[in-house]
Formats: sequence, C-alpha cells, structure tokens
Amino acid sequence: MVRSWSFPLCAMPSKFAFSNQPREEAGPPPPSASPKRKRDLSSDSEDNLAELLEPDPEPVWSVETLSGLRMKLKRRHLSIVRPEHHEVFTRLLEDPVVKKFLAWDTTLRVSDKYLLSMVIAYFSRAGLFSWQYRPIHFFLALYLANDMEEDNQAPKQDIFYFLYGKSYAQRPAFHKLRFQFIRSMGWRIWVSREECEEIQAYNPELWVWARDRTNLTYNPRAMEA
Repeated sequence: MVRSWSFPLCAMPSKFAFSNQPREEAGPPPPSASPKRKRDLSSDSEDNLAELLEPDPEPVWSVETLSGLRMKLKRRHLSIVRPEHHEVFTRLLEDPVVKKFLAWDTTLRVSDKYLLSMVIAYFSRAGLFSWQYRPIHFFLALYLANDMEEDNQAPKQDIFYFLYGKSYAQRPAFHKLRFQFIRSMGWRIWVSREECEEIQAYNPELWVWARDRTNLTYNPRAMEA
C-alpha cells in the first residue's frame, strides 16, 4: 500500500519562492521564518514573475586534434554547478519522504542517475539560497527532468501518485510551482549528458549514482506493478 504524502504547496512562504535577489549564500533563516516539449507554458498569465537569469559562462575551447598546421578545436562545456548545489541535493536525499520515494521506485523509471543529475543542474539554475530548498523542490525538479527526457507520461504520474495518492486536489498548485520553477531558470531546462556525467563525477561515491537502469534485470511483472 502506497502512503500519500501531501506538501503544503499553496502555503509556501513567498520568500521561499523564486526571487530575483543576487546569488550570494546566506546563513540559515531565523527560527520564526517558515528543447523537447514546451506545450502550454507560454500561455500562463503570470507575467509578473521575476526571471532569475544568470549569464551563461563564456565558452572554453580546447585542442582536440593537431595535424601539421591544421588544428581542430572542440568547445568544452563549463558547468555552473557549485559545491553548495551538490550539498543541497545530498541534504535532501536524507529527507524521509525523498528516501521513501527513491526506495519505492525500484525499477528506476522515475529516478535513475541521469534524471537525478538533472535535479542538481536545475538547482544550480533556479537561483534560490541553499537553505531555501525543500523536498518539494526535489520533486519539482525531478518531474521536470522526466518531462524533458521521458516520452511516456506514466513516470510523471508516479510522482503524483506517490505524493498525493489518487487525489487531484494538490495537482494545480504543483503545476503552478512548476511553472514558477521553470521561469526562475530562464527557461533553460535542457541538460546535456555531458553535464550530467560531470555532476556525477563531482562525488562519484554518492550512493544514488549506482541507480543505473542498464544494471537492472528486466522483470515485466515489476514494471507493471
């Protein structure tokens, strides 16, 4: 039996939403503080939401081959993921709801290592302070990663089913936050495989990087379940 976890989506403090403050790390809050499918995102009416655009890093070029006087250059990707983004992700992995979700997804069709790498990439683009990230941001990022990479709609429905069971009451609020999350990233939602592997290489011993679908034995009954 799958337990239903309900996050207070509509009651999230505005200071935890997606602001346009400079990206400087701050201390913990005071105790009293609380290019695949674009579909209909552009039709949302929330035009007053601030966009936190961080300029892309300057391209870096390296010599790939050298033959006589001819030289071939290769453009290298320069990641903007900072150590604090990895720390936020590692902290959220210890959250009871996140841990139960990862244990529940035994077939890794919702949370394999590449989809989880995209969660860190999205954290680096969203512009929040590290202490502002909550478990709901983990699920927003993971939902968006599945939306970008998976053709099947079922994995995204798995996230809803785990969080809210068969209830549809919280889904509109979840989608509203998802839209805000995308806007905060300046619509930069595509993550390359190279960047995912670079993120994994930062801490290769982290246990979630062992969540590799290619190492699973295909079990039709498990997939149906």
